[in-house]
Amino acid sequence: RPQHLSGLEIIRDLCEGKLEGGEIGSTEIIFTPGKIKGGTHIADTKTAGSVCLLMQVAMPCVLFAASPSELHLKGGTNAEMAPQIDYTVMVFKPIVEKFNFTFNCDIKKRGYYPQGGGEVVVHMSPVKELSPINLTERGTVTKIYGRAFVAGALPIKLAKDMSSAAVRCIRKEIRDLYVNIQPVREPDDQAFGTGSGIIIVAETSTGCLLAGSSLGKRGKNSDKVGIEAAEILLRNLKHGGTVDDSLQDQLIIFMALAKGVSRVKSGPITLHTQTAIHFAEQLTKAKFTVTKSEEEDPSKDAYIIECQGMGMTNPNL
Repeated sequence: RPQHLSGLEIIRDLCEGKLEGGEIGSTEIIFTPGKIKGGTHIADTKTAGSVCLLMQVAMPCVLFAASPSELHLKGGTNAEMAPQIDYTVMVFKPIVEKFNFTFNCDIKKRGYYPQGGGEVVVHMSPVKELSPINLTERGTVTKIYGRAFVAGALPIKLAKDMSSAAVRCIRKEIRDLYVNIQPVREPDDQAFGTGSGIIIVAETSTGCLLAGSSLGKRGKNSDKVGIEAAEILLRNLKHGGTVDDSLQDQLIIFMALAKGVSRVKSGPITLHTQTAIHFAEQLTKAKFTVTKSEEEDPSKDAYIIECQGMGMTNPNL
């Protein structure tokens, strides 16, 4: 699909590689990497293809580049079947930076299905190597916050409805915490097209971040959108893991590249994560093991993902 092709093209450009079979609908490609240079690159899906998926593809490469990178990623910022940009900034970024790198993500314009038209600029410097992470202590939930947004032709009332429905749903399960979900109307000059959605984040005493999110679409009741996000968050809190279902698979490649042993406690292993582990082991010398977490509480369905990383070092630094 367009976003997969854009992802391959940005990697090709980043490392002066060769790509054969790079077209929409292709079922086989041959990719020959060169040296990762860094610098300024543009990737444009020209659709609502997810900018967050483009970022996921590029990030492990630019970490091992010869110089800092500036990536201009164009497409959908809040798209179905992909992390929303709010999730990337609020959850993925602070957790993935525990691998000992930082990046800056500037949302220039938001874009929605079907036209896209969003743009995000990512600044990132290379590292010598990645440190392993240990995310096994969940702690207790200390705060719950989020944003319900509308853009384009939609009234702010929809955002307020999403927010209050989500808060009511969470209150049934968690009574003693203030839940702060801000309704927002995206400024017209910072959003292209019409869209709506919600993201809710729970923060714990040990610094874990888990989320639930949902997107509005035509004919879908805004209360339902809010409740859907709240239910995803509550489900993620129930399994007792330190990461939610969406973050689980996104950490695998960094665990594989890091030097040393990483351990992450998660809920049931998703198909995405199984796939990521399979390919990480094929492509690197990293070794993963997944074991059921031995907990006192039998109602919790938690697992420990452990990885002996390959210890990739940046030849340029």
